[in-house]
Amino acid sequence: MAIAGTKRESLETKEYAKKVGLFEAHVIAINPDNEWYNDELGIQLKEDSKATVYLGVTDEGVKTLRVDVWLQDIKSGDKFKTTFYLKDKAIISKAGKTQFITDQCTTSYAESEDYLPTWFTKRDYHVAREGEPELCTFLATWTNINFYEDQDAKIVLEWKDLMKGNVSELRDQIEISEKDTVVALATVKVVETSDGVKEYQSVFNKAFMPSYALRQIRQITVNKDYIARIGKKLPKELKVYDRFILKVAGDYGCKDFYSFNDLKEYNAADNFVASDKVISDDGDDF
Repeated sequence: MAIAGTKRESLETKEYAKKVGLFEAHVIAINPDNEWYNDELGIQLKEDSKATVYLGVTDEGVKTLRVDVWLQDIKSGDKFKTTFYLKDKAIISKAGKTQFITDQCTTSYAESEDYLPTWFTKRDYHVAREGEPELCTFLATWTNINFYEDQDAKIVLEWKDLMKGNVSELRDQIEISEKDTVVALATVKVVETSDGVKEYQSVFNKAFMPSYALRQIRQITVNKDYIARIGKKLPKELKVYDRFILKVAGDYGCKDFYSFNDLKEYNAADNFVASDKVISDDGDDF
């Protein structure tokens, strides 16, 4: 018996150049199977790989679903994954308040429904589950729904189906919104392990922008002074890209290395976590 040829690389060993920055992308897959990894990424997953195992259960018995959304940069063709972690569990703040969400992705914390503001309860609402607000916000941005102009517009997830691993409705949206794009932020996550510092490609999953906002954000210089200035404005005074910037750079924002510039190849020397560099007051890399 003779065996010859180039071995296919596994997900665990194949290396790609890491990128950071803003990019405009199409959604090309949601929770794909092993065949998709093979055909689209040229990756042969190992038999024990968890890459396509999306359902799970926590130690406390709570059902979970990992939603992997694959994005393709319209310029370079590079493919990136952003992930939403759903838990069949209500969102409760440290102060004990419950988060509620409307059918237009608006959220509010309250001790009970009785304390929700009147403007909030004018829409259909329910108790928000972990990961639900982030996924709903992404869907609204990706599909270009304008809740301000279209009061009949709404997004309601079929939660019971999702907790069974059924993402067919999300996948159907790929064809429906095949011409739509979304602006995402590629980041690099730095993790300290027993084997040393490891760096991983990531995409910030708590904020996205419509395509037109990318052209606008290119016209400004995002630095600490700019962030401090818009942080003092009222919400109604903020531009779409300003709200995005505050989501990323705020206290509860992105903890990875990122840049508000267009997508570029990652240089570890620029990353103050992975190197000795100190953040510059004039720089826009964080």
